Amino acid sequence: MTIGIWIFGDQLWLEQSALQSCLSRQQETPVLLIESVRHAQKLPYHLQKLVLVWSAMRHFAQELREAGWQVTYRIEEDFETPLKAWIAEYRITELRVMTPTDRPFRLLIQSLDLPCTVTFTPSNRFIWTETAFTEWADSRKRLIMEDFYREGRQRFNILMQGKQPLGGRWNFDRENRKPPKGKLTLPEALWFEPDAITQDVIDWLKQSPAFEESNTYWQIEPFRWGVTRSQARQVLDFFIQTRLSNFGPYQDAMITGEQTLWHAMLSPYLNLGLLHPIEVIQAAEQGYYDSQHNDPQGEWQLSSIEGFIRQILGWREYMHGIYHYMGEEYPDRNFFDHHQPLPAFYWTGETQMHCIHQVVHQVKEIGYAHHIQRLMVLNNFALIAGVSPQELQDWFHTAFIDGYDWVMQANVIGMGQYADGGLMASKPYAASANYVNTMSDYCKHCDYNPKRRTGADACPFNFFYWDFLARHHSKLQNNDRMKHILLNLNRIASEELAQIQQQAADWRINHQQTEYLLPCTPHSSKPDPHDPSA
Repeated sequence: MTIGIWIFGDQLWLEQSALQSCLSRQQETPVLLIESVRHAQKLPYHLQKLVLVWSAMRHFAQELREAGWQVTYRIEEDFETPLKAWIAEYRITELRVMTPTDRPFRLLIQSLDLPCTVTFTPSNRFIWTETAFTEWADSRKRLIMEDFYREGRQRFNILMQGKQPLGGRWNFDRENRKPPKGKLTLPEALWFEPDAITQDVIDWLKQSPAFEESNTYWQIEPFRWGVTRSQARQVLDFFIQTRLSNFGPYQDAMITGEQTLWHAMLSPYLNLGLLHPIEVIQAAEQGYYDSQHNDPQGEWQLSSIEGFIRQILGWREYMHGIYHYMGEEYPDRNFFDHHQPLPAFYWTGETQMHCIHQVVHQVKEIGYAHHIQRLMVLNNFALIAGVSPQELQDWFHTAFIDGYDWVMQANVIGMGQYADGGLMASKPYAASANYVNTMSDYCKHCDYNPKRRTGADACPFNFFYWDFLARHHSKLQNNDRMKHILLNLNRIASEELAQIQQQAADWRINHQQTEYLLPCTPHSSKPDPHDPSA
């Protein structure tokens, strides 16, 4: 009997469960990693995502060999051909795979006609197991993230004093919403120069006709992301030492030309498995405790540490749990029945709306934007303009370096687009230009007036916002959190509201004819087992 292990590109961790299950006989255990070119072509993925995943896989293969594993690495058109050849070569009778996080890969493995037994080992990439989340969710009348977050704090003893939260409060979110006013001293980010392995991936992608479409949309250089666990740990340590103490107050802020601000930039490494969420949380918590011991009156604020930990122990773990709990039909939901095509400027960045221009060009350059840029600029505009949630989800999956099926379903379908009708969010995250104007300097550089609802210089965020509320008044009127907002809608004169609605309709027609030129790959109602991360 020969056991072989197949490792996917988001499982790059020596302590992952499939490897651990064979640790006592690692020198006799064949291990396989495959780069599939064909699967990486199913969507025009960001080139920097492809570089990150494939370079990280190649580096991890080296790490496995140094640890004593018997590693085969293949670069092929598909998965099945090299997998079957490897099984035959090593006479493998049992294939072990750590249960994939993304549902499409589970389906992919199950669909393969393999001449051996397939065993899924339980995933240990997250803090909460799928079973534990299901038990928690089944016991609840509502699936509210804040409830889940508090349960996680208690269950894993994070920022706790006995049974009470450290500082007497669970959530310091109100202290973490400062707009970027005045002169701010912004911290540096930690980046890396490509080594020979990474440069080989970059050079091949630049010249390969297979990725011509991706080369049209995305910028591959400079590529500055880390590609190893060692580099990921350096980014974590650098964040704790230089950014975490001041992370909280301005975590929602947006500034023209600034790509990282105080953000940790850890999500790509967490999503590849190069870092484990519990080690990140414990490192941040320990950094706070050390600061209090060394300098109790120093600059470290509990609100910053709590806000950062909530993003991982709260939001990230919650997104993963919701993804598996909701099931296969969740990504097809479309509560508002939105079907407007995705505007071409999500691909090109060419639009007079400076906020979208700024964020999309940032994504084109590095494949990254922070959570407010994603939620309150990119998601918000698509929601109020009536864009198809499925097309937007595909774009998010395509464009972001940390984008995966499990990440984008709950974040876009549930949180960003309210397409699940409120299963996750208590109200739609819809806002006018006032939010962007408050939380950024984007409007200062824009051709549009953030205070006007109609007219040639009216910001599209404004007329689309009120048009959205008017179009969906019947669906929103019973939501307690929307009642005050709808009262403001009722105060708009009927003549002005008609003008708002006409301007929104004209915008859709004009932009559909002139800008919807680069449609995203059509969304399938079933999970697509094609992603570069395997």
